[in-house]
Amino acid sequence: MTWISFTDWLREHLLTCPSKHFLHVDCPGCGLQRSFLALLEGNLKESLVLYPATIPMLVLFLYAGLHIKFDFQHGASIIKWGYIACTLIIIVFYFYKVFTLKIF
Repeated sequence: MTWISFTDWLREHLLTCPSKHFLHVDCPGCGLQRSFLALLEGNLKESLVLYPATIPMLVLFLYAGLHIKFDFQHGASIIKWGYIACTLIIIVFYFYKVFTLKIF
């Protein structure tokens, strides 16, 4: 019996991006799964290179969960601005990939 780690199992079961599969074009979310796996394996630099919005998104989800539990005074406003910041990171990184890596 062969034992594989959880991250190896996840790496073997990544979801296929429909945009990349059918249109052969990266979508703004391409790289998120690989970035999360790199983060789980402790590769912070690789995670940031693959998808810079992974860590801010995880922090935002954690904060939103804590806000639901503890109802912070300015929690909704912080979540809103965090969402905007994550969206801007995703958009800027996507256009960077489009213009520098020629993904089309």
